[in-house]
Amino acid sequence: MVRLAFGKAAKSNESGLSSMIDVKGSCHCGAVSFSVKSPSRIVAQKCNCSICSACGYVHYIVPASRFRLTGGAEIITEYCFNTGQAKHLFCSICGIKSFYIPRSNPDGFSVNVNCVEWPDSVEIIVEDFNGQNWQANAEVLKQLSED
Repeated sequence: MVRLAFGKAAKSNESGLSSMIDVKGSCHCGAVSFSVKSPSRIVAQKCNCSICSACGYVHYIVPASRFRLTGGAEIITEYCFNTGQAKHLFCSICGIKSFYIPRSNPDGFSVNVNCVEWPDSVEIIVEDFNGQNWQANAEVLKQLSED
């Protein structure tokens, strides 16, 4: 069983980078699919900004080198708002945002934890992130992607 824990986690976003596993994810209908190289313990963020709150998005930020789109590139729809820096990417069939290019890490991806098929051995720590005050807290997200 995937172990979910809520609250403050260790400083590092990930541990066990030497033992990476491949995990697969997709939108609801499966038309957009991807894979991610991930350690068996991750720290994800539950954000309270307007878009994340509305769709229940839980962020797991990964470098582009560990993300691979495996299907559906032609049906992805992009949505930008506010500063236009974040590239919110949705399946044009089912409307689910399973990953996107975040404003905080434009050279990587934010993967929606809820859209990944996690093996039983993975531990996911979910922390709250104050996205309503994004600018003041953006450095936290940047540091998590570098750990």
